[in-house]
Amino acid sequence: MSELTLSDINQAGKRVIKEVKDIQLYIDGAFVNAENHEQFDNYNPFTNEKINKVASGAEADIDKAVKAARKAFKGDWGSLSQNERLSYIYKIADLIDEHIEEIAPLESYDTGLPISQTKKMVARAAHNFRFYAEMVKSRLVGDAYQVDNDFLNYTIHKPVGVAGLITPWNAPFMLETWKIAPALATGNTVVLKPAEWSPLTANRLAEIIDKAGLPDGVFNVVHGYGETAGASLVAHEDVELISFTGETSTGSEIMKNGADTLKSFSMELGGKSPIIVFDDADFERAIDACTWGIFSFNGERCTANSRLYVHEDIASDFIAALKDRVENIVVGDPMKEDTQVGPLIHTKHYESVKSYLELAEEEGCQVISGSVPKEHSRGNFVAPTLLLNADTSMRVVQEEIFGPVIAVMTFKDEAEAVDLANNVRYGLAGYVWTKDLQRGHRVAQAVDSGMLWINSQNVRDLRTPFGGSKHSGIGREGGHYAFEFYTEVQIIHVALGEHRIPQFGKK
Repeated sequence: MSELTLSDINQAGKRVIKEVKDIQLYIDGAFVNAENHEQFDNYNPFTNEKINKVASGAEADIDKAVKAARKAFKGDWGSLSQNERLSYIYKIADLIDEHIEEIAPLESYDTGLPISQTKKMVARAAHNFRFYAEMVKSRLVGDAYQVDNDFLNYTIHKPVGVAGLITPWNAPFMLETWKIAPALATGNTVVLKPAEWSPLTANRLAEIIDKAGLPDGVFNVVHGYGETAGASLVAHEDVELISFTGETSTGSEIMKNGADTLKSFSMELGGKSPIIVFDDADFERAIDACTWGIFSFNGERCTANSRLYVHEDIASDFIAALKDRVENIVVGDPMKEDTQVGPLIHTKHYESVKSYLELAEEEGCQVISGSVPKEHSRGNFVAPTLLLNADTSMRVVQEEIFGPVIAVMTFKDEAEAVDLANNVRYGLAGYVWTKDLQRGHRVAQAVDSGMLWINSQNVRDLRTPFGGSKHSGIGREGGHYAFEFYTEVQIIHVALGEHRIPQFGKK
């Protein structure tokens, strides 16, 4: 694929945005209305104007989609060889690449994410499919256990069945493919329930997969609300797997609702990740990482470093540098190339984040925010914000705000830094900045988190496990770790000789 400029993407974006139509469900290889013919409105977070209407699926639509997925799993999809199946996965990746100039602006238009960031997300989405095709070919292998000349025992990986994927509204296209790619590559079929606040690129993905020519029923999309479509997917007896990314309390409710049918769950939940900056850290790089880690993706990022712990000896200078960065971050139209922070995705979420800023003042924080241009008053804008004078007891330090807001605190020594970092219910990610690598390793291993970066921002390696500890999730996806969720391991025992068999009842 030739390198696309943001100008190319913006030109294509103007065209595809004009062409946006109402969205249907995608079930059994066809775009269809919801059985109840209900729809909900989808809004542009930059202007709060209505974009389009979206079919609102419910129990009957989920049932249709699951039946189609089950039929494909038992039939056309399940009968394919691995090479035949993976050829479809590569084709999906190629088609995503061909449509980046359309998908990236749709994502920005629908979510408020800056287009300079959505372009990279969409490119990663194509890579997700290629990566898992290669991973299945190279790492989806079994083990052999020989017992002298008596037995050969070996394992194989089998697809589980119908995977129910419930995806979030932050970086929706990339995160949808993060689940869909391993599910399909390992041989499962899929029913996707995308977030209702970000339906545009989920629909475009359905169009791309339809164009790739997968057998009918292999991939299905049911738009709708969590309380109806999502709950029906979780409760359906023919859905074996539920992979969910979202808020912790919702994840807990999903597990309760799926317990009766003994589903397997993969849960990537909330975060309140710490960034710990020691006095010997590379100051400028730590500032860069800190600001990027909380203010990119408009702060709507599960792995965002939303708690800063900076050593007291450099705290004054570090906070001054953060203030300067906050004042100069470009807040504006997500479709413009120079925008760094756009609007929050929905008025409800905007009101939630704003309520936390009010709470921060009530709890005693000094709230320092950048500015939002007056011409953008219609949008769901929250400027990049620092919460100074914060402490661990405050709700704004304990609870996930999920916006461009960072609580700033200090520490005296290594032990205190670790204690403060671990004093929340979440344990998704963490970041440590120090030139003392022995200390870096000690602190990294002492912090309760599923993932931790030393002297780095959130740079992902698809080969590595992704997931959290404590209230931040259950299970791991990424690399071959995804196989533990998306496949069933079967052990085959083969007798090589005439081993002794007890002869009950023989005379």
